[in-house]
Amino acid sequence: MNPADVRVVYMGSPAFAVAPLRALAQAGYSIVGAVTQPDRPAGRGGRLTPPEARLAAQSLGVPVFQPESMRDAAALAKLEGWEPDVVVVAAFGKILPRAVLPTPTRGCINVHASLLPCWRGPSPVAAAILAGDVETGVSIMEMAPKMDAGPIIARERVAILPNDTTGTLQARLAEAGGRLLVATFPDWYDGAIVAQRQDENLATYCPLLKKEDGHLMARMTASDAERAVRAYDPWPGAFVLYRGDRLGIWNAHVEAAPGELPVGAMVVASKSPAVAFRDGLLVLDEVQRTGSRRQSGKDFVNGQRGALDSEVTLA
Repeated sequence: MNPADVRVVYMGSPAFAVAPLRALAQAGYSIVGAVTQPDRPAGRGGRLTPPEARLAAQSLGVPVFQPESMRDAAALAKLEGWEPDVVVVAAFGKILPRAVLPTPTRGCINVHASLLPCWRGPSPVAAAILAGDVETGVSIMEMAPKMDAGPIIARERVAILPNDTTGTLQARLAEAGGRLLVATFPDWYDGAIVAQRQDENLATYCPLLKKEDGHLMARMTASDAERAVRAYDPWPGAFVLYRGDRLGIWNAHVEAAPGELPVGAMVVASKSPAVAFRDGLLVLDEVQRTGSRRQSGKDFVNGQRGALDSEVTLA
Protein backbone atom coordinates (compact mmCIF):
# COMPACT_ATOMS: atom_id res chain seq x y z
CA MET A 1 0.00 0.00 0.00
CA ASN A 2 1.25 3.45 -0.94
CA PRO A 3 -0.12 6.02 1.55
CA ALA A 4 -0.30 8.65 -1.18
CA ASP A 5 -2.79 6.47 -3.05
CA VAL A 6 -5.20 6.25 -0.08
CA ARG A 7 -7.87 8.96 -0.07
CA VAL A 8 -8.66 9.87 3.54
CA VAL A 9 -11.40 12.13 4.90
CA TYR A 10 -10.65 13.21 8.44
CA MET A 11 -13.38 14.05 10.95
CA GLY A 12 -12.50 15.67 14.26
CA SER A 13 -12.92 18.91 16.17
CA PRO A 14 -11.11 19.57 19.50
CA ALA A 15 -7.43 19.54 20.40
CA PHE A 16 -7.40 15.73 20.73
CA ALA A 17 -8.07 15.47 16.99
CA VAL A 18 -4.99 17.44 15.95
CA ALA A 19 -2.17 14.95 16.61
CA PRO A 20 -3.75 12.04 14.65
CA LEU A 21 -4.45 14.40 11.73
CA ARG A 22 -0.87 15.59 11.64
CA ALA A 23 0.43 12.04 11.96
CA LEU A 24 -1.54 10.98 8.88
CA ALA A 25 -0.26 13.97 6.93
CA GLN A 26 3.35 13.30 7.94
CA ALA A 27 2.96 9.65 6.94
CA GLY A 28 2.04 10.78 3.43
CA TYR A 29 -1.66 9.91 3.26
CA SER A 30 -3.78 11.84 0.78
CA ILE A 31 -6.12 13.77 3.09
CA VAL A 32 -8.73 15.01 0.64
CA GLY A 33 -10.95 16.78 3.16
CA ALA A 34 -11.56 17.46 6.83
CA VAL A 35 -14.93 17.74 8.55
CA THR A 36 -15.15 19.63 11.85
CA GLN A 37 -17.84 21.16 14.01
CA PRO A 38 -18.80 24.77 13.14
CA ASP A 39 -17.08 27.68 14.85
CA ARG A 40 -18.66 28.31 18.27
CA PRO A 41 -18.75 31.28 20.68
CA ALA A 42 -16.09 30.99 23.37
CA GLY A 43 -14.66 33.04 26.21
CA ARG A 44 -16.15 35.96 28.08
CA GLY A 45 -16.73 37.92 24.89
CA GLY A 46 -18.43 35.06 23.08
CA ARG A 47 -16.15 35.46 20.08
CA LEU A 48 -16.62 32.83 17.37
CA THR A 49 -13.75 30.39 17.77
CA PRO A 50 -12.79 27.68 15.27
CA PRO A 51 -12.18 24.10 16.39
CA GLU A 52 -8.50 23.25 16.79
CA ALA A 53 -8.79 20.58 14.09
CA ARG A 54 -10.00 23.15 11.58
CA LEU A 55 -6.92 25.29 12.16
CA ALA A 56 -4.64 22.26 11.89
CA ALA A 57 -6.28 21.11 8.66
CA GLN A 58 -5.99 24.55 7.12
CA SER A 59 -2.31 24.74 8.06
CA LEU A 60 -1.83 21.48 6.14
CA GLY A 61 -3.70 22.79 3.12
CA VAL A 62 -6.63 20.39 3.63
CA PRO A 63 -10.09 21.59 2.51
CA VAL A 64 -12.40 22.01 5.52
CA PHE A 65 -16.15 21.46 5.71
CA GLN A 66 -18.12 22.53 8.81
CA PRO A 67 -21.72 21.31 8.59
CA GLU A 68 -24.23 21.80 11.39
CA SER A 69 -25.25 18.16 10.92
CA MET A 70 -24.01 15.17 8.95
CA ARG A 71 -27.63 14.08 8.62
CA ASP A 72 -28.28 16.66 5.91
CA ALA A 73 -28.35 15.34 2.37
CA ALA A 74 -25.99 18.12 1.29
CA ALA A 75 -23.44 17.12 3.95
CA LEU A 76 -23.53 13.47 2.87
CA ALA A 77 -23.19 14.53 -0.76
CA LYS A 78 -20.12 16.58 0.15
CA LEU A 79 -18.56 13.58 1.86
CA GLU A 80 -19.36 11.29 -1.06
CA GLY A 81 -17.92 13.85 -3.47
CA TRP A 82 -14.50 13.46 -1.88
CA GLU A 83 -14.64 9.73 -2.80
CA PRO A 84 -12.82 8.56 0.33
CA ASP A 85 -11.22 5.16 0.70
CA VAL A 86 -11.23 5.62 4.49
CA VAL A 87 -12.89 8.03 6.91
CA VAL A 88 -10.82 8.56 10.07
CA VAL A 89 -12.69 9.97 13.07
CA ALA A 90 -11.17 11.40 16.26
CA ALA A 91 -13.44 13.23 18.71
CA PHE A 92 -15.72 14.64 16.04
CA GLY A 93 -18.21 15.87 18.63
CA LYS A 94 -21.43 14.28 17.41
CA ILE A 95 -22.63 10.75 16.74
CA LEU A 96 -22.32 10.00 13.04
CA PRO A 97 -25.48 8.84 11.27
CA ARG A 98 -25.48 5.32 9.86
CA ALA A 99 -25.52 6.73 6.33
CA VAL A 100 -21.92 7.90 6.76
CA LEU A 101 -20.49 4.45 7.57
CA PRO A 102 -20.75 2.87 4.09
CA THR A 103 -19.48 5.98 2.28
CA PRO A 104 -15.74 5.11 2.19
CA THR A 105 -14.79 2.03 0.20
CA ARG A 106 -12.57 0.54 2.95
CA GLY A 107 -14.54 1.76 5.96
CA CYS A 108 -14.56 4.20 8.88
CA ILE A 109 -12.10 3.95 11.75
CA ASN A 110 -12.05 5.85 15.02
CA VAL A 111 -9.30 6.97 17.41
CA HIS A 112 -10.83 6.73 20.90
CA ALA A 113 -9.19 7.91 24.15
CA SER A 114 -9.69 4.79 26.27
CA LEU A 115 -8.90 1.10 26.35
CA LEU A 116 -12.16 -0.07 24.85
CA PRO A 117 -14.55 -1.53 25.85
CA CYS A 118 -13.79 0.51 28.97
CA TRP A 119 -15.20 4.06 28.94
CA ARG A 120 -17.26 4.17 25.82
CA GLY A 121 -18.77 7.61 25.35
CA PRO A 122 -17.87 11.28 24.92
CA SER A 123 -15.74 11.95 28.04
CA PRO A 124 -13.43 8.94 28.52
CA VAL A 125 -10.41 10.87 29.79
CA ALA A 126 -12.30 12.62 32.58
CA ALA A 127 -14.08 9.37 33.43
CA ALA A 128 -10.79 7.51 33.88
CA ILE A 129 -9.41 10.19 36.23
CA LEU A 130 -12.67 10.39 38.21
CA ALA A 131 -12.67 6.63 38.67
CA GLY A 132 -9.12 6.63 40.02
CA ASP A 133 -7.85 4.42 37.20
CA VAL A 134 -4.06 4.01 37.15
CA GLU A 135 -3.93 3.64 33.40
CA THR A 136 -5.97 4.31 30.31
CA GLY A 137 -4.98 4.35 26.66
CA VAL A 138 -6.08 4.74 23.08
CA SER A 139 -7.98 2.37 20.84
CA ILE A 140 -8.20 2.27 17.06
CA MET A 141 -11.46 0.62 16.05
CA GLU A 142 -13.65 0.02 13.06
CA MET A 143 -16.79 2.07 13.44
CA ALA A 144 -20.19 0.44 13.93
CA PRO A 145 -23.73 1.83 14.35
CA LYS A 146 -23.50 1.47 18.15
CA MET A 147 -21.29 4.14 19.73
CA ASP A 148 -17.70 3.01 20.39
CA ALA A 149 -18.70 -0.63 20.02
CA GLY A 150 -16.91 -1.54 16.80
CA PRO A 151 -14.18 -4.16 16.46
CA ILE A 152 -10.74 -3.20 17.83
CA ILE A 153 -7.84 -2.84 15.42
CA ALA A 154 -5.20 -1.89 18.03
CA ARG A 155 -4.80 -0.51 21.54
CA GLU A 156 -1.98 1.17 23.45
CA ARG A 157 -1.80 1.63 27.22
CA VAL A 158 -0.92 4.99 28.79
CA ALA A 159 -0.26 5.52 32.50
CA ILE A 160 -2.29 8.10 34.42
CA LEU A 161 0.10 10.20 36.50
CA PRO A 162 -0.86 11.37 40.02
CA ASN A 163 -1.02 15.01 38.90
CA ASP A 164 -2.67 14.44 35.52
CA THR A 165 -5.56 16.64 34.51
CA THR A 166 -7.84 15.85 31.61
CA GLY A 167 -5.87 18.43 29.64
CA THR A 168 -2.43 16.94 30.28
CA LEU A 169 -3.53 13.33 29.91
CA GLN A 170 -5.55 14.03 26.79
CA ALA A 171 -2.51 15.60 25.13
CA ARG A 172 -0.44 12.45 25.72
CA LEU A 173 -3.29 10.26 24.52
CA ALA A 174 -3.63 12.29 21.34
CA GLU A 175 0.06 11.79 20.54
CA ALA A 176 -0.22 8.08 21.31
CA GLY A 177 -3.32 7.87 19.12
CA GLY A 178 -1.50 9.46 16.20
CA ARG A 179 1.45 7.08 16.51
CA LEU A 180 -0.76 4.02 16.84
CA LEU A 181 -2.94 5.08 13.93
CA VAL A 182 -0.10 5.37 11.42
CA ALA A 183 1.64 2.27 12.78
CA THR A 184 -1.39 0.03 12.23
CA PHE A 185 -3.12 1.70 9.28
CA PRO A 186 -1.18 -0.05 6.47
CA ASP A 187 -1.64 -3.61 7.79
CA TRP A 188 -5.30 -2.97 8.57
CA TYR A 189 -5.90 -1.45 5.13
CA ASP A 190 -4.23 -4.41 3.42
CA GLY A 191 -6.16 -6.93 5.55
CA ALA A 192 -3.16 -8.20 7.51
CA ILE A 193 -4.80 -7.05 10.78
CA VAL A 194 -8.24 -8.45 11.50
CA ALA A 195 -10.15 -6.31 13.99
CA GLN A 196 -11.37 -8.14 17.10
CA ARG A 197 -14.88 -7.88 18.52
CA GLN A 198 -15.24 -6.15 21.86
CA ASP A 199 -16.39 -8.07 24.93
CA GLU A 200 -19.75 -6.47 25.75
CA ASN A 201 -19.57 -7.85 29.30
CA LEU A 202 -16.61 -5.56 30.02
CA ALA A 203 -18.15 -2.39 28.61
CA THR A 204 -18.38 0.72 30.80
CA TYR A 205 -19.84 4.06 29.79
CA CYS A 206 -19.31 7.76 30.42
CA PRO A 207 -21.80 10.58 29.79
CA LEU A 208 -21.35 13.92 28.10
CA LEU A 209 -20.05 16.42 30.65
CA LYS A 210 -22.25 19.38 31.58
CA LYS A 211 -21.25 22.69 33.11
CA GLU A 212 -22.96 21.84 36.39
CA ASP A 213 -20.97 18.61 36.77
CA GLY A 214 -18.07 20.66 38.10
CA HIS A 215 -19.94 21.44 41.34
CA LEU A 216 -18.26 19.27 43.99
CA MET A 217 -20.75 17.04 45.80
CA ALA A 218 -21.29 16.46 49.51
CA ARG A 219 -21.28 12.69 49.00
CA MET A 220 -17.68 12.75 47.72
CA THR A 221 -14.67 11.76 49.74
CA ALA A 222 -11.78 14.21 49.79
CA SER A 223 -9.94 11.96 47.33
CA ASP A 224 -12.99 11.90 45.06
CA ALA A 225 -13.04 15.70 45.13
CA GLU A 226 -9.31 15.97 44.36
CA ARG A 227 -9.74 13.69 41.33
CA ALA A 228 -12.73 15.78 40.23
CA VAL A 229 -10.57 18.93 40.31
CA ARG A 230 -8.15 17.24 37.90
CA ALA A 231 -10.82 15.54 35.78
CA TYR A 232 -12.72 18.78 35.19
CA ASP A 233 -9.63 20.74 34.13
CA PRO A 234 -9.88 22.42 31.63
CA TRP A 235 -13.68 22.01 31.39
CA PRO A 236 -16.14 22.42 33.03
CA GLY A 237 -13.88 23.32 35.95
CA ALA A 238 -14.45 22.13 39.53
CA PHE A 239 -16.09 24.57 41.93
CA VAL A 240 -17.94 25.15 45.18
CA LEU A 241 -20.25 28.03 46.04
CA TYR A 242 -18.70 30.58 48.37
CA ARG A 243 -20.99 33.35 49.60
CA GLY A 244 -23.41 32.24 46.90
CA ASP A 245 -20.90 32.72 44.10
CA ARG A 246 -18.81 30.23 42.16
CA LEU A 247 -15.33 29.59 43.53
CA GLY A 248 -13.39 27.69 40.90
CA ILE A 249 -10.75 25.20 42.03
CA TRP A 250 -7.79 24.56 39.72
CA ASN A 251 -5.34 22.86 42.02
CA ALA A 252 -5.89 21.03 45.29
CA HIS A 253 -4.55 18.32 47.56
CA VAL A 254 -5.89 16.14 50.36
CA GLU A 255 -4.97 16.47 54.03
CA ALA A 256 -6.26 14.85 57.20
CA ALA A 257 -8.90 16.85 59.07
CA PRO A 258 -7.86 18.28 62.45
CA GLY A 259 -10.95 16.78 64.07
CA GLU A 260 -14.67 16.23 63.52
CA LEU A 261 -15.89 18.75 60.94
CA PRO A 262 -19.24 18.91 59.15
CA VAL A 263 -19.16 18.28 55.42
CA GLY A 264 -18.79 21.60 53.63
CA ALA A 265 -17.03 23.35 56.51
CA MET A 266 -14.28 25.74 55.40
CA VAL A 267 -11.11 26.08 57.45
CA VAL A 268 -7.52 27.14 56.84
CA ALA A 269 -4.94 24.40 56.25
CA SER A 270 -1.40 24.91 54.95
CA LYS A 271 -2.28 28.64 54.87
CA SER A 272 -4.93 27.95 52.19
CA PRO A 273 -8.71 27.49 52.30
CA ALA A 274 -9.77 23.91 52.84
CA VAL A 275 -13.17 22.24 52.52
CA ALA A 276 -14.19 19.37 54.79
CA PHE A 277 -15.44 16.15 53.26
CA ARG A 278 -16.51 13.09 55.19
CA ASP A 279 -13.00 11.62 55.42
CA GLY A 280 -10.65 14.60 55.25
CA LEU A 281 -9.87 18.03 53.87
CA LEU A 282 -9.55 19.21 50.29
CA VAL A 283 -6.98 22.01 50.46
CA LEU A 284 -7.56 24.57 47.71
CA ASP A 285 -4.12 25.46 46.37
CA GLU A 286 -5.34 27.53 43.41
CA VAL A 287 -8.77 29.16 43.12
CA GLN A 288 -10.65 31.62 40.95
CA ARG A 289 -13.61 33.81 41.80
CA THR A 290 -16.06 34.77 39.06
CA GLY A 291 -14.68 37.61 36.97
CA SER A 292 -11.23 37.39 38.57
CA ARG A 293 -7.92 35.79 37.74
CA ARG A 294 -6.66 32.60 39.29
CA GLN A 295 -4.82 33.07 42.57
CA SER A 296 -3.09 30.93 45.13
CA GLY A 297 -5.09 29.67 48.06
CA LYS A 298 -2.81 31.62 50.38
CA ASP A 299 -3.57 34.87 48.54
CA PHE A 300 -7.28 34.11 48.69
CA VAL A 301 -7.13 33.66 52.47
CA ASN A 302 -5.13 36.87 52.86
CA GLY A 303 -7.72 38.70 50.76
CA GLN A 304 -10.47 37.66 53.17
CA ARG A 305 -8.71 39.66 55.96
CA GLY A 306 -9.63 37.21 58.69
CA ALA A 307 -13.26 36.98 57.59
CA LEU A 308 -13.17 33.60 55.82
CA ASP A 309 -16.65 32.10 55.77
CA SER A 310 -17.09 28.96 57.85
CA GLU A 311 -18.69 26.89 55.09
CA VAL A 312 -19.21 26.51 51.36
CA THR A 313 -22.16 25.07 49.46
CA LEU A 314 -21.66 21.65 47.87
CA ALA A 315 -23.99 20.00 45.38
